[in-house]
Amino acid sequence: MRVHFIAIGGAAMHNLAIALHLKGFNVSGSDDVVYEPSKTRLQKSGILPKQEGWIPENITKDIDAVILGMHARIDNPELLKAQELGLPIYSYPEYIYQQSLNKKRIVVGGSHGKTTITSMILHVLNHYKKDFDYLVGAQIAGFENMVKLSDAPLIVIEGDEYLASPIDRRPKFHLYYAHVGIISGVAWDHINVFPTFDSYKLQFDIFIDTIEDKGTLIYCEEDEVLKDLVLNHKFKQNLNCIAYHTPPFEIENGITSLNFENKLIALNVFGRHNLMNLTAARFACQEAGINEEDFYTAIVSFTGAAKRLEKLGETDRSVVYKDFAHSPSKLKATIDAVKEQFVNRKLIACIELHTFSSLNEDFLKEYDGTMNGAEIAIVFIDKKTFVQKNMKPFTEDDVFNSFNKEGLKFFDNTDKIKQYIETFKSSDNNLLMMSSGTFGGIDLVTLAKSFLYG
Repeated sequence: MRVHFIAIGGAAMHNLAIALHLKGFNVSGSDDVVYEPSKTRLQKSGILPKQEGWIPENITKDIDAVILGMHARIDNPELLKAQELGLPIYSYPEYIYQQSLNKKRIVVGGSHGKTTITSMILHVLNHYKKDFDYLVGAQIAGFENMVKLSDAPLIVIEGDEYLASPIDRRPKFHLYYAHVGIISGVAWDHINVFPTFDSYKLQFDIFIDTIEDKGTLIYCEEDEVLKDLVLNHKFKQNLNCIAYHTPPFEIENGITSLNFENKLIALNVFGRHNLMNLTAARFACQEAGINEEDFYTAIVSFTGAAKRLEKLGETDRSVVYKDFAHSPSKLKATIDAVKEQFVNRKLIACIELHTFSSLNEDFLKEYDGTMNGAEIAIVFIDKKTFVQKNMKPFTEDDVFNSFNKEGLKFFDNTDKIKQYIETFKSSDNNLLMMSSGTFGGIDLVTLAKSFLYG
């Protein structure tokens, strides 16, 4: 099989390209720019494009499939050539589905927790050396790539609700046709694509309809929006519905333990949202043939996915975390988790507004009260982000009014935010840095060392 990737440098795209290369496919690709770590990983596999740019001559009749990334535009010269030649063109979720037609498909959806739930399932399956394929949205310990495709009978897929490709405006998770579908929660996001909450919620209704007949729906009943959606859903097929919630737990000396059959099981992760994620993963693993006791045996060694409450440094009296949290629901859950884990420490929480939704003036009010759990709350915006995303900037007052948090600090200068954070160098302070961006290029590891050790 010869497969060509248009926009091969994307996170999911380059991992899929490597997975197909390892499977023995003849893989080529192109992109106008390839950033790290994609560049080095593609180069290591011998499939990095020889030159950057869109080259119509790359597209020839002997290509079996073209996989189109979201980064490409609808007038992309290579896409137009492929359409002219009548070549099969797929989004990456469509192609994942084509590669998993004969597999049992576990698809993890939801506005938050997708990566963590998927990572937990993979960790447990890997612990018991199960034969399975996967697609996950972050690097996790024990897995070299974020995508694996083989002849395994099972595949675990992180199902994103964002659009599949420039020419396929369906959400990715609609295209996998799960046998086991998980929904972790529904909280408005991707306002540039779903301008109303109702239009966003509708995508989860449709996802339920894509689950195969006699399949399983696993959903969080503590999310009132989701619970109402499921209870009022007009099912078109016969599904086994499993509702889950936060399991019993205890916190002592900064360690969270589950209470299972009157035994305490100490975990490496914490926070009510992560305990709910863990419960969703447990039910999914049962669908893959792993019982409850065996699941708990394996999950104790799970340390989390990259950028999900990832520890950057720690002393006896302070700890620094970074997290991918950026939407209102993720922001609140992450702050509450750290505060509940360390009730006697002051929490300094910083969020970078970086996504299209978070930089939308109309959406900003969704952040009302989300940082109230932190003693010190900081909002950062890299001024260049508005320009890069071609969006209208909003004012400092807009931020203060929307977050509605007394004492909130706002920065759009990297030097000033670093100087402010470093004023809290003392014991019994925790620092939480949250963003899907880069904080304007701040080296968070260096910042963590400065915060912890001066």
